[in-house]
Amino acid sequence: MTRKGPLDGIRVADFCWVGAGSYTTKMLADLGADVVKIESSKRLDSLRLARPYKDGVKGVNRSGYFADRNTGKRSITLDLKRDEARDLARRLIQDSDIVTNNFTPGTLDRLGLGYARFAAERPDLVFVEMSMQGGDGPARDYLGYGATIAALCGLQFLTDRPGGRGAGTGTNYPDHIPNPCHAAFAILAAIRHRRRTGLGQYIDLAQTEPTIAVLAPALMAAAAGEAVAPSANGGAAAAPVGVYPTAGEDRWIAISAPDEASWRSLLGVLGVGALADDPRFGDGASRALNRAVLDEALDRVTRALDGEDLMHRLQAAGVAAGVVRDAKGVVAEDPQFAHRGHWVRFDHPEMGRTLYNAPPFRFARGEVGLGGRSPLLGEHTDEVLRGRLGLDDAEIGRLRAEGVLE
Repeated sequence: MTRKGPLDGIRVADFCWVGAGSYTTKMLADLGADVVKIESSKRLDSLRLARPYKDGVKGVNRSGYFADRNTGKRSITLDLKRDEARDLARRLIQDSDIVTNNFTPGTLDRLGLGYARFAAERPDLVFVEMSMQGGDGPARDYLGYGATIAALCGLQFLTDRPGGRGAGTGTNYPDHIPNPCHAAFAILAAIRHRRRTGLGQYIDLAQTEPTIAVLAPALMAAAAGEAVAPSANGGAAAAPVGVYPTAGEDRWIAISAPDEASWRSLLGVLGVGALADDPRFGDGASRALNRAVLDEALDRVTRALDGEDLMHRLQAAGVAAGVVRDAKGVVAEDPQFAHRGHWVRFDHPEMGRTLYNAPPFRFARGEVGLGGRSPLLGEHTDEVLRGRLGLDDAEIGRLRAEGVLE
């Protein structure tokens, strides 16, 4: 896909793998950067082996999870245990504006590819490391991924039901929202700083910190001496705010009516105006205090109603409401996603016509969107070595024959 995004001309040497790091550099690719993903067939990005696979057929180029996190990138494969491969990686870094990795601290240093190796000769380089606990301190060598980080920071605890055992959100939430978004924002700030001063930055992002940042209200409450405990949908200060059953099997609707106007409108749409006269629900504080009783009363009404129709009637009455869709419903039935062109399909050499998420935002200036499908493993090795490093076909053939290129 040919386009000119806000980061057009920016070159990224991407050593990231798995979730948060790969999603960070995907966002850079969505903004128009040329992201070259350095991979190895001997030590695969584990996301390439993550379900779901297209048509249920396993393969390093068939993971939907990998595909979604790596749109618009180019992939090269190098055996970084070889001196010549490390030299190629160094040359690629020297030809880049941004270097990213989410390895354990010191991994790139041991390969001769760390920030200290380039700081003097490339003062304009933006170098990003995204380890679990950061590059310094007693916990620097701890390993972990999204669920580990969520447990360590308290997210698993806070998102459970009261009295639960820390079941959490059911997904590696830190990998999807706080960590890649904070990292991408830090990179964009560093690029702006470089445009103004000519100087790059070394960014050491401990992935625990962005996750802790999204828990700020709970942390402040605990610091003030308040008891903090999981409350499921009961965390809101007013009610009703929750998810309620509707007609059909496993059908639900999310409703939020925390103020008096929306509360009255909700009662009108549901035809249960008598609840307004119940002293237990006389004001927001009373409704929050008697949340369980209120939710039970609303459940009895909503479970007999069609969710789509109820959603539209509530929205028309000024009540925030949305049906809860399964994966198939989100893709095929959600009119807002369709209106915004959120779902994009690309032809893939192994997976065929494949569905991808477009960025959920637009820029007033510059194109933002998917730069193309996900890459095959090592698909662009020759292309990058020719175009970025100036190698000819004979040299590339020799390197491949000797196993430097995988």
